[in-house]
Amino acid sequence: MAHVTAAERRPQLIKAAIDLMTREGVAAGSTRAIAAELGVAQATVHYTFGTKEELYRAVMEQLTEDLVSQVERAAPAQGNFEESVSTLVEALWRTVLEQPESYQLLTELTLFALRTPHLNDALDNHLGGISAVTSKLIEQAADRTGHRLRQPTGITARFFLAAFDGMSMQHLSMPDDAAERACLKALVSAVVAMA
Repeated sequence: MAHVTAAERRPQLIKAAIDLMTREGVAAGSTRAIAAELGVAQATVHYTFGTKEELYRAVMEQLTEDLVSQVERAAPAQGNFEESVSTLVEALWRTVLEQPESYQLLTELTLFALRTPHLNDALDNHLGGISAVTSKLIEQAADRTGHRLRQPTGITARFFLAAFDGMSMQHLSMPDDAAERACLKALVSAVVAMA
């Protein structure tokens, strides 16, 4: 059997952890269960990541990177500021509709990280990264359209993310397409008015 390096094994273990925890939740994500998901020895997980928390950090980073790249690819190249915000909101909401399990897992990991001191910096990186990309996309839309921002983009991004996170949680727990559509329109209007 050929030797697989830690660098090669790393993405495989991250995917196995995401697959397992998406199906069964964070609580099921033991190193033993993740190793079994991939069909490797438990020692492989520890050799590759050191600790379960380091694997969880990598999972958070991967989920965040995947969602951010999907939204960045959807960044509009035309339209006024309101249309640009609406396009971004729709792109982000599409990720919620198409990948609810990823959002649920990311929410679970976020709450887990709040209670795990070793993951505090991973949580800061996750939230800071999401906020930074949201700020960047708002600034790009404003620059492209000549829209003069009335608030610092960090404040507008934080407001947007707070509302969006709440809408995502409601969708996961009690989906209602008509209410969600109305809330998305209201969110766009509120962000445009604030900005």
